[in-house]
Amino acid sequence: MTGDRAVGFALAGGHSLRMGRDKALLPWGQATLLDHTLTRLRECCDDVRILCGPTPRYLDRGAPVDVDVVAGVGALAGMLTGLELLEGRSGLFLATDLPWVPAALLRQLLELAETHDAVIPVSPEGSQPLAAVYRGTCRAAIRRCLDQGDCRVTSFLSRVKVREVVREELAAFGDPATMFQNLNTSEDYAAARRR
Repeated sequence: MTGDRAVGFALAGGHSLRMGRDKALLPWGQATLLDHTLTRLRECCDDVRILCGPTPRYLDRGAPVDVDVVAGVGALAGMLTGLELLEGRSGLFLATDLPWVPAALLRQLLELAETHDAVIPVSPEGSQPLAAVYRGTCRAAIRRCLDQGDCRVTSFLSRVKVREVVREELAAFGDPATMFQNLNTSEDYAAARRR
């Protein structure tokens, strides 16, 4: 799948409560975690957007910013927001607190999305739904889950056709045990900076 047939979405709508400050704006390399996320997405997609949560943020990052279409339901709201914008394309979703996911893997996920509703890596810690590809066919399933009060990010997956990318496949792109380590706390961030 070429970059013009997919939209890249930086998931940056969280409240960063455990971090104590906005983790999307934490320094990373010469920029921020959000910038690092946008850079990787731009390597895969011509159209890259920021899913900013319930209020407009990050307007200075050189990418369109989209506010959640449903308030108060967390990351699933961001995903639904992105899916509403697809217009027949696939959506490549990447959370800003996953700095080690390589662009090469993201491109592979897009390639696998041709015949599935969702393509999700499965690391030794489990499914990684915030570094995954979803098609517009997931919208109705997400809305049904939200109508039933189920806001878990994985709530809708049993209702759609999922292609799991397993550990053996992930190994071609790096260590599956570390590439999905996310940065939730100051300790996580400090350890990642040392790495």
